[in-house]
Amino acid sequence: MDLILPSSGLIIWQLIGFLALLFLLMKFAWKPILEALDEREKSIEDALKSAEIARNEMANLKAENERILQEAKIERDQMLLKATETAKQLVEEAKEKAQIEGAKMIENAKAAIETEKKAALEEVKVQVSKLSLEIAEKLLKKNFSEDAAQKALVEEMVKDLKLN
Repeated sequence: MDLILPSSGLIIWQLIGFLALLFLLMKFAWKPILEALDEREKSIEDALKSAEIARNEMANLKAENERILQEAKIERDQMLLKATETAKQLVEEAKEKAQIEGAKMIENAKAAIETEKKAALEEVKVQVSKLSLEIAEKLLKKNFSEDAAQKALVEEMVKDLKLN
């Protein structure tokens, strides 16, 4: 059993060494270790506070970004609506203008057709009258080449005249 149980002198010397080491540690190392632990604790607390502040700022920035995004979407929708309305208005104006121009062109075409029609009718009348005169001249020359025929025509016309 001697191997398992240490002797009392060994225990005393180990106790004296431990107490000396404890005294030295308390005298020289305990304060710096506690200060380092306190400093480490403060730095961890500061880091946690900074992280909390950063998280709050990120939440605020996220909310602000979402608000700005919503405003941008609303503004985009309004711009699209205005653009659509403007496009419709321009199309309507173009249609109206085209209808007016078309009506003017039709009216001008009708007037031109009417003028051409009148000119063509006048031309036809002139041609008909020329042809009629030529035919009448040829008939008269043929019928009145004799003196007897001329006298008979004059007498017939005189009979038809009603004298007052």
